[in-house]
Amino acid sequence: MHLEATEPGTGARKLFRRIPRGAAAVAAVGAVLCAATVSAEVSAESQFVLNTFSFLIWGALVMWMCAGFTMLEAGSVRTKNASVICLKNIGLYSIAGLAYYLIGYNLMYTDVGSLIGTVQLGYGPSDAERSLLSGEEAAAGAVVDQGYSTMSDWFFQMVFVATAASIVSGTLAERVKLWSFFAFTAVLTAIIYPVVGAWTWGGGWLSEMGFQDFAGSTIVHSTGGWAALAGAMVVGPRLGKFRADGSVRSTPPSNVPAVTLGVFILWLGWFGFNGGSQLALAGTVDAVAMSNVLVNTNLAAAAGVMAAVSVSRAILGRVDLLAVLNGAIAGLVSITAGPDIVDHHWAIVIGAIGGIICTLGMKLMESLKLDDVVGAVPAHLFAGVWGTLAVCIAAGGNFVTQLVGILSIGVFVFAFSFLLWMALNKIMGARVSPTVEELGQDAAELGIEAYPEFVLMPDDDGLEDAQ
Repeated sequence: MHLEATEPGTGARKLFRRIPRGAAAVAAVGAVLCAATVSAEVSAESQFVLNTFSFLIWGALVMWMCAGFTMLEAGSVRTKNASVICLKNIGLYSIAGLAYYLIGYNLMYTDVGSLIGTVQLGYGPSDAERSLLSGEEAAAGAVVDQGYSTMSDWFFQMVFVATAASIVSGTLAERVKLWSFFAFTAVLTAIIYPVVGAWTWGGGWLSEMGFQDFAGSTIVHSTGGWAALAGAMVVGPRLGKFRADGSVRSTPPSNVPAVTLGVFILWLGWFGFNGGSQLALAGTVDAVAMSNVLVNTNLAAAAGVMAAVSVSRAILGRVDLLAVLNGAIAGLVSITAGPDIVDHHWAIVIGAIGGIICTLGMKLMESLKLDDVVGAVPAHLFAGVWGTLAVCIAAGGNFVTQLVGILSIGVFVFAFSFLLWMALNKIMGARVSPTVEELGQDAAELGIEAYPEFVLMPDDDGLEDAQ
């Protein structure tokens, strides 16, 4: 954090050295002292309010990205699995909030050493804030000196961890068991993501090396991407996705407008994701920097779209709408590590390359027979790696340091996630049965269809046989 509260009375003390003597002068000095002190106090309190409000309003916008992920995923899957997608997304957000409150935030930010923070349950307002809320007005100064409300910071950090979990949901759609996914989400948000955060934003060993990731191209997006890739390898592809001859069976989305709307919601939410990562709105510098961040974010996304449009026919054999939509996300992910650059043309270059990398990545995943329903691994992992390295172009990053960060986080997250998915597969099964997959998770696991007017529901005996 780079928040600094103005020290009350500083300007008044400077004026005191230049005052004339006499009663009138003394009276004038008193008035100046009072006015300067009040002005400084108002300024500090205003900074506190603006910083806190910034955390809260940007955090709420990032939370709305969950709606974007829900629309994108529910529209990408077949109608027989759309209801489960809705449940998974509201469930993962809830799990993330609870897990990060109970243990995750403390591991990431409280008394962090080189590797990890404090293992303790719960988090809450500071002692000064508790005193203020209990009616002790004298505590107001200590609260203002914090620079922002304690829990506003917690809230802003929490919505980021939910984003990482959403990436896993999209990749493993249509065949991962609901409760296995929820169990993985709990560990991801309580331990895996917070450890990565402690190494970096929490002041751990990568931070000390000078690793740069402004809003989380690697810390958030690649972390979610590595976890999703490990899950895809353990759970396996959907039935019939890859034919015996190695060709890919097309599984078109059930609702293209919903997917497109989801991407637009994510694009909007990304302004909070990157803009809020300025972590302050206390003065002119913060306002200008935040404006640049939002412009760069928008430029990179637009460039990712146009780059994907330009190369999709050559790579995929057609102008692929889903590749184009993922191009927008890849552009956003790519610029997230360094959106605070001043030269905006670099945002266009970084976003465009991200869109191309994502399109190539979608083709690569198919050639490796790794089934990623929404293309989340290319958009978040591949583009996240590129974006973290792109910091070296215009944001002052050191290539070796950035590469060390990418590799160390990748090895940790992938290995931990792979072992966890293997354990879940042994204990409770990672994927649904072939019967449930054919029938659809909506009917088999929930007993409710997303579009009941268009789908025949099986009778109760059929449900019991599937389970």
